[in-house]
Amino acid sequence: AAAIVGKDDVIAEYKGSFSLSVDFVDRFRSPSSPFGRAWEDRWIRDAGYDKIIPRALNSFLKKYDLKLEDFSKVLYCCPYPSERRKLNKKLGLKEDQIQNLLMERVGDTGVAQPLVMLASVLENAKAGDNIILLSYGNGCDAIWFEVTDSIGRLKESRPLEKSLDAGVELDAYEKYLVWRDVVPFEAGLRAEHNPPVRWSLVWRLRRAILGFCGSRCTRCGTPQFPPQRVCVNPGCGAIDEMEDYYFSNKEGKVASFTGDNLAATVNPPQIYGHVVFEGGGKVLMDFTDCNLDTLHVGMPVTPVFRVKDYDRVRGTTRYGWKVKPV
Repeated sequence: AAAIVGKDDVIAEYKGSFSLSVDFVDRFRSPSSPFGRAWEDRWIRDAGYDKIIPRALNSFLKKYDLKLEDFSKVLYCCPYPSERRKLNKKLGLKEDQIQNLLMERVGDTGVAQPLVMLASVLENAKAGDNIILLSYGNGCDAIWFEVTDSIGRLKESRPLEKSLDAGVELDAYEKYLVWRDVVPFEAGLRAEHNPPVRWSLVWRLRRAILGFCGSRCTRCGTPQFPPQRVCVNPGCGAIDEMEDYYFSNKEGKVASFTGDNLAATVNPPQIYGHVVFEGGGKVLMDFTDCNLDTLHVGMPVTPVFRVKDYDRVRGTTRYGWKVKPV
């Protein structure tokens, strides 16, 4: 999770904070270990969450001479349902002050969970609401935000809710294990040809590769991707009469598609095909967040910036544009 921090036209204004540092080790992982480890759960609940979170919250309220009733929402993460119910009662939270952890939808995202919860709260907040965010781990940070009049912009777009609603469940848990390098993966002969990314080429074509920027003929108005010098319209053929044209904010419809079971991919079959974008332009695209059983010609799709593949030989990740169903 990430948040944009600034001073102008913010949707939630930072009002104050309190930080409590406690050398309390409950979960740990070395830099070379693929998995994290944890100490005994009961000890983590009783000596960790149950002691540290109330201490940080009470110290914060005392610092600013505030009461719990001054806040519309009190956010904190605790992956133990029974302990969370106990903490809600111990802290004296009212039902409308408690925010859903979203763990049934996103799982335990660790250090990102507080920001995910904050995003969820802000999508339903109104101007003037006060929110306190408690982030537990080796102590606890308490951060106070006040929602501003600019919150309407976020409520209209609702990016978190839309992202969660658009999520697609994996058809096989083994795919997740492969994606996380937990189990070995044999991609076949085609994967053995693995040329390096030519980063100088990526730099030169960065607007097309990273920005999904094509061109549009100023003579006939035909959009085209990748960007061209000569117009692809057979009835035009204009040379060097192009302007920039972005496909990244255009929806389209599936014109054709196929599922390639021989392609070297960690999510077989690799689905790709032609998409006709609104305003014009037909582009060969990879498809994501879908399967062959649900795809059909004419289906509305939208561009998304996603991982294209992992170069396990050189330890790099390649990104690019795909389309997913609307």
